[in-house]
Amino acid sequence: MNDISNAVTFDALKSLKKTARMPVLFLGHGSPMNAIEDNEYRRSWQALGAEFGVKWPKPQLILCVSAHWLTKGWWLTAMASPKTIHDFGGFPKALFDQQYPAPGFPEAAQEISQTVRQPGSAQPLSLDWQEWGLDHGAWSVLKPMFPQADIAVVQLSMDYSRPPAEHYALGQQLRGLRQQGVLIVGSGNIVHNLRTMQAGAASNHTFEWALEFDKTIADYLHNGEHAALQDFQNLGAVAQQAHPTHEHFLPLFYAAGAVGATETPRFFNTSFQAASISMRSVIWG
Repeated sequence: MNDISNAVTFDALKSLKKTARMPVLFLGHGSPMNAIEDNEYRRSWQALGAEFGVKWPKPQLILCVSAHWLTKGWWLTAMASPKTIHDFGGFPKALFDQQYPAPGFPEAAQEISQTVRQPGSAQPLSLDWQEWGLDHGAWSVLKPMFPQADIAVVQLSMDYSRPPAEHYALGQQLRGLRQQGVLIVGSGNIVHNLRTMQAGAASNHTFEWALEFDKTIADYLHNGEHAALQDFQNLGAVAQQAHPTHEHFLPLFYAAGAVGATETPRFFNTSFQAASISMRSVIWG
């Protein structure tokens, strides 16, 4: 299945305690309005959050990789109180009023940054002490899951200029964090084409190319074909239609990279928004 040679151990971490292995999530976040509307997506996130502390341990830390934080190199938020970022426009005031005051975890961020290496170099992850925070790719899904905002959250940025294999390799390095009470969450979309959106489209009205790409990626994940996943651009025109730019696809590589060879994915929210946004989400573990 996937090469585990890039996995690292986090035994030296002092700020996090050993736990049972946490699951890994990839969440299709879609429209920011999903954070406040009473719809199937928000309800699914609420139900998923309720399983922590019952089916799985309550996380000590959430490490979120969002489609909306792109940087040169890789950065980890390290502030004690990350701000809620409203990185969108044209939505109702009620959405801009949303706050998610989850704490950061500076000590853990520093320890993780010193253990994980930036792909293609021996450099540690860079630390962001004040610029970023939690963008809507993070808080729009985490607030329904954990509304009390009592779990620390750090965000990991993505270097869009780097090839998919490097994003996947960084995800592999994160795998050991799952035994340290860290919930790894990738937030993006398996199909994301804003240019072809049809607002108000029925859930059963979806472009054929969008259905084809979504099914192909689901098959790759189900069959553990992670090499093919990283080569998604070889799918040609259908990949270009699914992702005119692929920042919403990249978080999937971090989640898939953090998964062990015997873990089978489970899918939920397998419908589409606006005909060209796949909400397909995945749980491993």
